[in-house]
Amino acid sequence: MTPALAPHAVHLASERTLTAFGQDPWWITTIKAVAIFVFLMVCVLMMIMADRKVMGRMQQRHGPNRMGPFGLLQSLFDGIKLSLKEDLIPRGVDRFVYIAAPMIAAVPAFIAFSVIPVGPEVNMFGVVTPLQLTDLPIAALVVLATAALGVYGFVLGGWASQSPYALLGGLRASAQVISYEIAMGLSFVAVFLMSGTLTTSGIVESQRGLWFAVLLLPSFLIYLVTMVGETNRLPFDLAEGEGEIVGGFMTEYGSMKFTMFFLAEYVNMVTVAAVSVTLFLGGWLAPPGVTAILPGANEGWWPALWWLLKFLCVMFLFIWARGSLPRVRYDQLMKLGWKVLIPIQLVWITAVAVVRMLILEDASPVVVGLVVAGFSAATIAAFSSWARHARREREEDARLRAENARRAHKDPAFGGFPVPPSTAPHYGSSVLAEPPRTAAAVGGDSNKKGEEVTGA
Repeated sequence: MTPALAPHAVHLASERTLTAFGQDPWWITTIKAVAIFVFLMVCVLMMIMADRKVMGRMQQRHGPNRMGPFGLLQSLFDGIKLSLKEDLIPRGVDRFVYIAAPMIAAVPAFIAFSVIPVGPEVNMFGVVTPLQLTDLPIAALVVLATAALGVYGFVLGGWASQSPYALLGGLRASAQVISYEIAMGLSFVAVFLMSGTLTTSGIVESQRGLWFAVLLLPSFLIYLVTMVGETNRLPFDLAEGEGEIVGGFMTEYGSMKFTMFFLAEYVNMVTVAAVSVTLFLGGWLAPPGVTAILPGANEGWWPALWWLLKFLCVMFLFIWARGSLPRVRYDQLMKLGWKVLIPIQLVWITAVAVVRMLILEDASPVVVGLVVAGFSAATIAAFSSWARHARREREEDARLRAENARRAHKDPAFGGFPVPPSTAPHYGSSVLAEPPRTAAAVGGDSNKKGEEVTGA
């Protein structure tokens, strides 16, 4: 039995971890806040560059290689170029909402990072302080709240632009975030059940025995999917699909306002990646086996290095997914969120809660095993039923495609737009109507003056 599941001996991180916060002098708090801001901005610049360089290698082409050594300054010069562009505001837009929307989208992403623990308590300029700006009894819920607030910027930006494409992009963004935020929140529930706390520092401490990515693998895998959908990244960037709605909610934006939306997207990526490290990958705790080689691996400034390495691995998943997976259809996107991820999460959370309760009440291992076997059997039966249903749907789709192909072969106009017959008289053109195909044999005089067609 894993240490994280041992009855009554499990380390349940509680609000006592909050005693380390609120004691810092104002200048230490200012240094932390500035460090977070600088880190996020540098991450955005580096992530944009890595996005282009790594995908260039994956697609056998060169990435940016002109600005600075190895193209490292390309993102910086792109930001300068955008800031120098003329800032145009379309006629007829709601100016206040139009200008405020990019800021509403960007600010919540910065706020969420304030509760992310990067390391334990360290000595900073003679002051012992945790490597975390602040923590709250409900810090994990702050992350969900800020993620929900960010979508308001997308919706308001699309609505204020007075453009159908921007409005469609804003509506898509809102529906997508709602769908995937539910599954993301359900991923957090399993973590709360196992850790016994909502504080981010307490959740990290509760993973000293075993990371939740191993103990709660289904929640971790679903969170990886939902964090991509939450940030509107490929293959889930339907809110700004260039081939369908031009550019989504950003269609009517340019210059620094467009930069703010771009910044919000990448800062959101940094935040959700940091949350995955905190909730599932042990936070700043050293990887298993490192403490045997380096006894002080979880002390001092070393944990910040472990946190950064885990964070970079998760960020690489964003690039890997974008360079490897094709964009899905919007109906597939919504079906995945509502019909697959959420039902799986509900069943999984129920199983975790029941097993957790039985273990904490010193239930017999036989009872726990029977409950686990029952849930496993029900899950296998549900997957089998879903597989049969999916197979029947595929067979029905194949039958319909074959039927449509047969009818289209017999009638070339089947399934197309209704068009008037070529022999009918039309107005607006001086071109005479086309004679019937049998006119040569019949010898009719169908090309009379006044029988005209348009666009012939």
